[in-house]
Amino acid sequence: MSLNSLSAFRDRDRAEKLIRRIKNRLTRSWMIMEMCGGQTHALLQSGIDQLLSPEITFIHGPGCPVCVTPQSTIDKAIRLANHQDVILTTYGDMLRVPGTDISLATARAAGADVRVVYAALDALTIARETPNKQVVFLGIGFETTAPANGISVIQSARLGITNYSMLSYQVRVPSALKMILDAEDNRVQAFLAAGHVCAVMGTAEYLPISQQYQVPISVTGFEPVDLLAGIDQVVSDLESGQWQVQNAYSRSVSASGNPAALAIIDEVFEPCAREWRGIGQIPDSGWKIKDQFSAFDAEKKFDLAVESEVFDSVCIAGQILLGQKLPLDCPAFARNCSPEHPLGAAMVSSEGTCAAYYRYRREYA
Repeated sequence: MSLNSLSAFRDRDRAEKLIRRIKNRLTRSWMIMEMCGGQTHALLQSGIDQLLSPEITFIHGPGCPVCVTPQSTIDKAIRLANHQDVILTTYGDMLRVPGTDISLATARAAGADVRVVYAALDALTIARETPNKQVVFLGIGFETTAPANGISVIQSARLGITNYSMLSYQVRVPSALKMILDAEDNRVQAFLAAGHVCAVMGTAEYLPISQQYQVPISVTGFEPVDLLAGIDQVVSDLESGQWQVQNAYSRSVSASGNPAALAIIDEVFEPCAREWRGIGQIPDSGWKIKDQFSAFDAEKKFDLAVESEVFDSVCIAGQILLGQKLPLDCPAFARNCSPEHPLGAAMVSSEGTCAAYYRYRREYA
């Protein structure tokens, strides 16, 4: 979609009309969680969170893939990168995410061959061009990245590229929603689901969650009008005592999702429990590479042992990811924790809640 076509979703008059409509609906205060870090940044950048305050409180969810990638996964990547015959490739956001002791950026500065790529297929190209090295792609992400990461495994198998493998950390949204809703101290009354995730998966998997927990869910995009349209939908449901799954991002999301992308995921991955950084293990919250593709699974290819998490005693990123606290509640925020010197992944990532508050709300710290 071109910038000109997006301008309608940034239109001030449309946004103000939606804000007035939302405010006119409100008879009490509500707590709404946006699941995606991209939504968090858009809400804070546009000031929507402040324009709708105090009637609506936005609780920022754990929808930042870099932020929830555990220390143990970073440690495994560092261990691989320190192999003399390994080229470790990953997204740029991952370089400064802290492991237990160091980051990939520190390992690279010490001589490890760590390279930034934009996609898994870029890593596959490096493997084809460097047959004397083992090329490992640290592939992380929610459902959005799974098809592209999966296709690199399929292509490796088809082309017989034996020096490529993926250290995979794929996580899934629905199980995280249920974990949040099952918590005794849950405050969330409605969700804004991430449009890019639902563009892949569709909206159907949210229906049983909405019905079981009696919670409204709206799928939104990342422009101000998109977000306000989704907020308007869930507020309408909350005020009328209803719950349903609605789609405020129909230009990109359908109920059934993307069949081609879903077929790739089904071919390469299978469900598994995943450890979420600062949160702990969530059953059925991830995908692992199927046994038939074990030759391209770095976990098995290099026999990487699972390590226990060691959390920084100052960093409260786990509580922030669960929406229990705000970055402003952290004693380290904007003091000894900044994007230049991060204590936790939520300050590193371009989608992290701490990074959003540092950029847009630092004056309140």
